[in-house]
Amino acid sequence: MQNALKSRWVKVGAQAAVLTALILGLVMFVAGGKTIAVAVDGQNQSVSTRAATVAEALEDASIPVGDRDKITPALDTQIADGEAIDIKRHKEVNVSIDGVDRVVHTTGMTVADVLEQLELSDKAQIEQGPALTLAALSTPIDISTPKNVSIKVDGKTEKLDTTVDTVGAVLKEAKLTVGKDDELNAKASDAITDDMLLKIVRVETKTETETKVVAHGTETVKDSKELVGKKKTVTKGKNGERTLIYTVTLRDGKETKRELASNKITTKAVEAEVSVGTKAKPKPKAAPENTSKAKSKSDSKSKTTKTPTNVSGAWAALAKCESGGNWSINSGNGYYGGLQFSASSWRGAGGTKYAALPHQATPGEQIATAEVLRGGGGWGHWPACSRKLGLR
Repeated sequence: MQNALKSRWVKVGAQAAVLTALILGLVMFVAGGKTIAVAVDGQNQSVSTRAATVAEALEDASIPVGDRDKITPALDTQIADGEAIDIKRHKEVNVSIDGVDRVVHTTGMTVADVLEQLELSDKAQIEQGPALTLAALSTPIDISTPKNVSIKVDGKTEKLDTTVDTVGAVLKEAKLTVGKDDELNAKASDAITDDMLLKIVRVETKTETETKVVAHGTETVKDSKELVGKKKTVTKGKNGERTLIYTVTLRDGKETKRELASNKITTKAVEAEVSVGTKAKPKPKAAPENTSKAKSKSDSKSKTTKTPTNVSGAWAALAKCESGGNWSINSGNGYYGGLQFSASSWRGAGGTKYAALPHQATPGEQIATAEVLRGGGGWGHWPACSRKLGLR
């Protein structure tokens, strides 16, 4: 009986020890569990684990991580209950910077994170909003960086930083217009580059009018009623006027080109008409002893008198148009004589063998020199008058 009771107590004691061990183990198991928070690209979840490190906890929760993912705290960090683990996934983002495409590796969440990673200027222009999440991107991030541009125009140089793409856009940004005749050293469609220099040359075309005097000529008529040598002005001569119109081109206010657009006689010269008497003078009665001497003087005079050159035909008509028929005119406008030679034309045609300047030569010498000119260039040396007279 005593042995049976003793055996019973031994059995009860063993059962109690086992129960105690089970209770202690359960308490220790419950005490070792942890609840942690895991955020993956901003998406939070709660994870229960008995893992000791971050890596073990993520493995228990079946959350994979890549080599380029950013995990905070580090994978080998010991964790405690209530620990927060942040995971930012590695992403490949297509970016276009000033038209050049590239791929950016990032663990950022938004466009702004990529810009910060690229360390771009605050003045950079982004097609997409900085707050846009990378997950929502459907096109590459389009970025225009600021560029230094100098514009030389109107006597000064303007400098600006711009993020626009083309020359036309930067001129619009600078509020500058290019006229239809102005010159720009680039096309409006050309791309903007850093340290670009643009030059605008203002081109202006205007007309200028110049007037020149056309000297009148003198026409001599014979008057048989007046004595030889007596002259009388029948019609008073009046100078005419020639109008020359030039087309003048200015570049940045400076004349660079001048062309004769029109050369017309706007006021015709009025020929002076002078009558010269042809009536013979009465011969004085001379003493007999002086008759021989008078005859000698008369013979001497007849020998020294020159007959005036008779100018007629096309050259006479041309001289009348050009100078009013005045073969000795020098009006001070750079043209001389009846056919209005310039000094250079006179020299080129060999006229200096007659006289230094045309108006100092006889009409015949002037015509001979003009024939040399006409042989080389035709009647075109006298464009307006030759056309008017139908010579060409």
